[in-house]
Amino acid sequence: MSRSLPNLISVTTIAPDGSRRTVQPADVRGRYTFWRRVTAVVLLAVYILLPWIPINGSPAVFLDVAHRRFHILGFVLAAEDLWLGFFLVTGVAFSLFYVSALMGRVWCGWTCPYTVFLEHIYRRVERWIDGDGPARRKLEEAPWTVGKAVRRVFKHGIYLLLSAFIAHVFLSYFVSLRQLYAMMQGPPSQHWLAFGVVAFLTASLYFAFSWFREQFCIILCPYGRLQSALTDDHTVNVGYDKTRGEPRGKVNTPGAGDCINCRRCVQVCPTGIDIRNGLQLECIGCAACVDACDDIMAKVGRKPGLIRHDSLAAFKGGRTRWVRPRTVLYGLLLACGMIVCSLSLLAVKPVGVSLNRLTGAPYFVNNGEIRNQFQLRLVNKRPRPAVYRVALAPDAPEGLRLTDAADAVEVPALGEVVKTVVLTLPKDHFRGPIKTQLSISTEPDGRAQVARELEFLGPDPRLQNDEYLNPKNYLR
Repeated sequence: MSRSLPNLISVTTIAPDGSRRTVQPADVRGRYTFWRRVTAVVLLAVYILLPWIPINGSPAVFLDVAHRRFHILGFVLAAEDLWLGFFLVTGVAFSLFYVSALMGRVWCGWTCPYTVFLEHIYRRVERWIDGDGPARRKLEEAPWTVGKAVRRVFKHGIYLLLSAFIAHVFLSYFVSLRQLYAMMQGPPSQHWLAFGVVAFLTASLYFAFSWFREQFCIILCPYGRLQSALTDDHTVNVGYDKTRGEPRGKVNTPGAGDCINCRRCVQVCPTGIDIRNGLQLECIGCAACVDACDDIMAKVGRKPGLIRHDSLAAFKGGRTRWVRPRTVLYGLLLACGMIVCSLSLLAVKPVGVSLNRLTGAPYFVNNGEIRNQFQLRLVNKRPRPAVYRVALAPDAPEGLRLTDAADAVEVPALGEVVKTVVLTLPKDHFRGPIKTQLSISTEPDGRAQVARELEFLGPDPRLQNDEYLNPKNYLR
């Protein structure tokens, strides 16, 4: 298969005949590559260890969907607290907007989970088994032999094991580690849902990282297409200094620029582009081409930085403006989101309360009393048992009494209790719908006070006598 120089007319991964062209990036060393690997190791360690780190008796991140409890770095959120997820989603979005306006697509090349798994796990395994980029391309084009088949089986077997491991770690965020270990020891028939999730994730990860690879970044990921709307001429991206590098020529060519056209920047690119053609959708800002070019410049005795992080304005001889309307706007939105999210988290109570009227008749009249029935649900978000006192608000109307819930209600740690609450009122005291509050406080300190509004209903007072039959009451 012929390999032409990447261009701006078609995607590099598509051959002239329309077939898939596999990208086999060569290995590279340098300061950016070193720090990218350090960042990847830290992120992978965080991903693996979060379910193991206990905070307040629960994993640091544990999304217990079955019991509707979500443990996040010591905070325990119930299902009714999921509105806080709005701030999480918008916070991530505004953070990406702000970072993209300043540094381009640096998220993709350094911290995106897809890039971390692909570049620092799967492709490291591939380099270990099949060799560097030129060796892998040679092996790919070579005819099938026993040695090539053994390598392929060995490599893809490791891919499957890695995919299964990543899938099991992901599942550990939703079930306890003890339960996950028990599931792994038992037959799949005892837990078809969990087994199906792991099988699906394993197959998806294996497909993505063994074959689809960079096509996800080029075809499916919407962030690359948003980049053009989030950046401007002062955004710092990986770029090529044409003023210094052109015209290209060998080291001793008279009048040639610093670029010796070694194509090393193309060989190390994980998406197969030529950065010398300018900023492109496929560029993920990994800076592999920067390290590769600096290494070549050092070998030929020229100043590094022919390919570097800089803005388009700086490449044209101007200055990069860090403070500009879009960075100020994105920064203000991000700051507002962080402040509101922090205040919302501080306002979350350690007890969740829901109060709903029981189905059926809205009220009952018996022995001269009107009775309303409600269902009270108490959710204890603390990792220890708690006792709650349920009472009417002090400003409740005279005669309105609370029964069947006046005693203390004990709720187990991270558990919930559903209790029927009955309110009664003498019939002759009822003058119309009554709006009041039910207060819930912890015992004995009285903290975590939560109030829920309710409406006490009863028969229309006008129906207690014959006045409603008087036609004068209906004349204007």
